Amino acid sequence: MAGHYLSKKAFIEGTFAKLGQVLPNGAQLHTENVIVEGDQAVVELHSLATARNGMRFDNRYCWVVYFQDGLIVRVRAYLDSTMVARLFEENPIA
Repeated sequence: MAGHYLSKKAFIEGTFAKLGQVLPNGAQLHTENVIVEGDQAVVELHSLATARNGMRFDNRYCWVVYFQDGLIVRVRAYLDSTMVARLFEENPIA
């Protein structure tokens, strides 16, 4: 799921659409903290989800968001990529 996405549509297709195939109720993201300064924001989130096979997918995220003229122009996302890999190993997409 890592990569450079050039549109919101491409990001959703490359991330949340794939997660939706293995997490019946979605990633269920919950915001913990938001820090905004100038044209940047740091957003801490966590997910409380269960995969098709019953695996708990309780991941933590940190998104660094950049804005220009009120629009998001770039996001850097940090998360437990080992947990994501395990999720897809145990719940392969057909």
